[in-house]
Amino acid sequence: MNPTTTLHAGPTPSAPALVLRPWRAEDVAALVEADGARWVRAQQQGWEAGNRFGFAVLEVRPEAPHGRLAGNVVLKEVASGRPSAEVGYWTAAHARGRSVAPRALGVLTDWAFATFRAEGLGQLRLLHQEDNPASCRVAQKTGYEFDGVLAAAPPSFPLDGHLHVRRAGPRGGRS
Repeated sequence: MNPTTTLHAGPTPSAPALVLRPWRAEDVAALVEADGARWVRAQQQGWEAGNRFGFAVLEVRPEAPHGRLAGNVVLKEVASGRPSAEVGYWTAAHARGRSVAPRALGVLTDWAFATFRAEGLGQLRLLHQEDNPASCRVAQKTGYEFDGVLAAAPPSFPLDGHLHVRRAGPRGGRS
């Protein structure tokens, strides 16, 4: 197939002409802007609904006092009276190997129990695909104990997964 193939759709009375071409490296910024804006809106909607709390994880340094994006942590499936919720995270490639995920997850975990324990939150679940040993290490470092293997559920979860659980301690902290 020719990577320089270009297709055209003519204009309509209410819309301009279209050009269809293979993706290029210079499309990254526009793609990131479009997908990023949609993703941030979804995070804000979770806060407004009170059931999903996503946090940007920023590395703050003298040369970047407002922080450089290093990752994301999220508390999801939160509901009053529900005894468990789920946590998730991702780390930007440039920030990996510096304990960003365990440090951020630890702070999120403490906040979750302090904030929602009175509403019945007693445990947090962390799920990851079994071929992700780095996530197992993050779970272990933050006190999430291995609880079992979850069967694959394609297409969203094509491989078996691991379930790790952290239970609230006597005061909502580590047990």
